[in-house]
Amino acid sequence: QIAFMTLTLFPIRLFFAAFMMLLAWPFAFIASMGSDEQELEKPLSWWRKIVDILLKAIMRMMWLAGGFHWINVKGRRALPAEAAILTVAPHSSYFDAIPVTMTFASIVMKAESKDIPVWGTLIKYIRPVFVSRSDQDSRRKTVEEIKRRAQSEGKWPQIMIFPEGTCTNRSCLITFKPGAFIPGVPVQPVVLRYPNKLDTITWTWQGPGAFEILWLTLCQFHNSVEIEFLPVYIPSEEERKNPVLYANNVRRVMAEALGVSVTDYTFEDCQLALAEGQLRLPSDTCLLEFAKLVRSLGLKPEKLEDDLDKYAASAMKMKKEKVDLKEFSAYLEFPISQTLESMFALFDENEDGIIDIREFVIALSVVCKPSKTLETIQLAFQLYQSESGTITEEDLAHILKTAMGVSQIDVTHLFRAVDEDEKGKITYDDFYTFAELHPHFAEDYLYADQIGAESGLETPSLSAPNGICTDFSPDNAGDRKKPLQKKLN
Repeated sequence: QIAFMTLTLFPIRLFFAAFMMLLAWPFAFIASMGSDEQELEKPLSWWRKIVDILLKAIMRMMWLAGGFHWINVKGRRALPAEAAILTVAPHSSYFDAIPVTMTFASIVMKAESKDIPVWGTLIKYIRPVFVSRSDQDSRRKTVEEIKRRAQSEGKWPQIMIFPEGTCTNRSCLITFKPGAFIPGVPVQPVVLRYPNKLDTITWTWQGPGAFEILWLTLCQFHNSVEIEFLPVYIPSEEERKNPVLYANNVRRVMAEALGVSVTDYTFEDCQLALAEGQLRLPSDTCLLEFAKLVRSLGLKPEKLEDDLDKYAASAMKMKKEKVDLKEFSAYLEFPISQTLESMFALFDENEDGIIDIREFVIALSVVCKPSKTLETIQLAFQLYQSESGTITEEDLAHILKTAMGVSQIDVTHLFRAVDEDEKGKITYDDFYTFAELHPHFAEDYLYADQIGAESGLETPSLSAPNGICTDFSPDNAGDRKKPLQKKLN
């Protein structure tokens, strides 16, 4: 079927879809000329309403060319005065742009998108909230702009936000980012379904690339999509004050409508689990649990690297000195809490109430820089090396089991390969030279297939059918009260 469709229907559909996008461009360009904020907050003039209708019709023809012959819409879309924000999930594909082109709601986009030929003009027409990667203060400005528009009492168009922040495979809903919920205004949850016999839609961390997804989808005779507008969610006073609680409760409603579970993992956890560094994390790593505790403490992602430098400098002064919970609290400058106790327990190897602070720094480095393996190992060498700048095999074992988040690891094969002169000790330069010659040293020398079997873990692997997220649905909430497993040591 793919071979036949590639030679027949695929080029026709691709040409027609591209033609529809080009046809929409002049209308969007003319309608966007001379627009300022004051004008955008006014009701649409008669001619702009006509442009809106024309553009929606053209976009619908574009999706029709892609095989989306009909779009099943359930529920009623709320008016901007009823719900200024539409929260859409799950986010799994660039085909999720279908509800955007149906509603012409504003979206949050990278600032660079407006410079893309043709597409950039169409994006500007829907008056998006632009996020600039070059502006370090962009996160705060974006939240403030969303809040300003959301509290305009319907003067601005609705904002459509995908709160997961990344594409997943729709088997669960990952943690919602709080940006859509900070304004504390009512939101309308919108759920997406693609009930196709063969899934060519999903575009995630692993699997087919963007063009292959487009090719396979256009080779299907028919593609189904369902868009369901759920009832408007009006936050309680407690939810208005706590955006994270508000986000979690809306996510739970959407998960129930979809019939899927929720997970406490986030976009950053997915980056950590699937990072392409030389130390690819095994399925039984406990660094995902550690990353959740880091977030729970309130350590912000945008500040983590600065915090890491501060903690590393303190750890170097402490050298091999171990600390108890009270000293750990003072070291982090956080009061003792259940979260801090849980984090401390991860590193308490012998359950004797003391931990090696260097292991915390290594774990934090992996969370900060999941793809930069050699930077983490260089930092670890600085923490563990003797005055001569060397470490032993035992030191390397401590470093790598912490960096991979497992309880045991055999580094003998790797250490001997690095220690060519059989001195019984190695420097970071020795390790760096070896890693340059053997970029896949973890696979070749650490016997990754034996890590899980040899670790003697008491809890099951974190791997799950979706490849990323284990199930943290409400039914399993009680399991989280069990003692944390000491995996790092």
